[in-house]
Amino acid sequence: MQIVAYLYQDITWEAPLSIEVWGWEVDQVYQDFDPSRPQLQKLRTQTPPPDYLLFRRLEELGDSLSTVMEQLTALEAGGTEVLAIEQNYQSPIEGARPEFPDALQLFALLEAVQTQQRSRKIRHGHAQNRLKGKPPPGRAPYGYRRGKERYVIDRSVAPVVRDFFNHFLLYGSLRGAVRHIAKRHGKKVSVSTGQRWLTSPVYRGDLLYQGQDTIPDAHPALLPREEAAQVDRLLRRNRRLAPRSASAPRSLSGIVSCANCKSAMTVSRVTARRQTKEYLYLRPIACPLKKKCGAIAYPSVLEQTIRQICTNLPKAVEGVDIPIMNQLKQSVEAQISAKQEVLGQLQELIDTEVLDLATAELRAYTVKTEISALTERLAQLPPVNLKEIAKTVSIEQFWLDLSESERRFYFREFIRQIEIIREGKDWSLTLQFIF
Repeated sequence: MQIVAYLYQDITWEAPLSIEVWGWEVDQVYQDFDPSRPQLQKLRTQTPPPDYLLFRRLEELGDSLSTVMEQLTALEAGGTEVLAIEQNYQSPIEGARPEFPDALQLFALLEAVQTQQRSRKIRHGHAQNRLKGKPPPGRAPYGYRRGKERYVIDRSVAPVVRDFFNHFLLYGSLRGAVRHIAKRHGKKVSVSTGQRWLTSPVYRGDLLYQGQDTIPDAHPALLPREEAAQVDRLLRRNRRLAPRSASAPRSLSGIVSCANCKSAMTVSRVTARRQTKEYLYLRPIACPLKKKCGAIAYPSVLEQTIRQICTNLPKAVEGVDIPIMNQLKQSVEAQISAKQEVLGQLQELIDTEVLDLATAELRAYTVKTEISALTERLAQLPPVNLKEIAKTVSIEQFWLDLSESERRFYFREFIRQIEIIREGKDWSLTLQFIF
């Protein structure tokens, strides 16, 4: 008794399965990736025909219902008993009760096969568009409109999206950027929508397929690569902060804590009666000590913070191993360059018939997704001119000339945490830099 199995997959959207999925009981496995199904034709001409044939579903035998019935009839006519392990189908055994007691069950099965074939054709079409870098079905994201082959910038609303990105890059506040475009452009979006705009590959000129594969440079970008890397850094930085602190107007909000009680500190505003002048203090949010830690004047902490940055930042940068970062950056750039060369060689392989067009498109798609991953990794590396940046921001007047919102942006670029150490009525600061 000989048992064989048949497996057909559309590799444009299905992950290839190993022939070992059938187990040790199967004597031979015929596997097709080509829609013409040459292995199935070879199976039909096998001499002598196998006793049993296993496959997953009937629709694997052809792309239309008539083709499936033709293949099925030919196989069973040769004496092979056919079993679909994921469907209720088994070839009727001569002299035994038929598998289908009435025609309604067979009709329901064939209708399910036809439905699955339509679904597979749709998915194959989407996969072909994906391999060619065409946008997925559905509405174009805000700021774009659908072109013939790709997204094109909608110049009537694209300035709203650009203004949103610019405001976020300037102030580092998601909620502030959402309020800004609502006030200036009358475009009201939720905070969650703004978050999606900031992280969406579409605005960076890329396409995201199936939530995992990214094709770079598929259409014009509204957010350049350098700015996109800065957005990612700001988002990572803001995740360490409380939601309200991320958009608070004061530059020290969310990054100051008390070393004695381990409580985060918040900015409190006090005004005198019948006076417009206000006084700002930093006080612990939830001090667990019996004798509560007192508030400290905000201007004094701000002044001391600026002094320590100017003194300690250059020393901290000196401890960063710049040569290793340079080597890592060069390594990633070399990998990107090598993969771009592979893309350039594909056309030559098609011309010399080493690869067919379908295989070349699939290979190009894979290489482009790998390039996208390497580009994202490259964008996350620290700037190589970190020492020059440190020299610029170590000038006290630089900080004094900034507004509170601008100062908040730069503080969070360099400072992870500020700890206030109390010694009786006196206090001092300790800065924890990000690098």
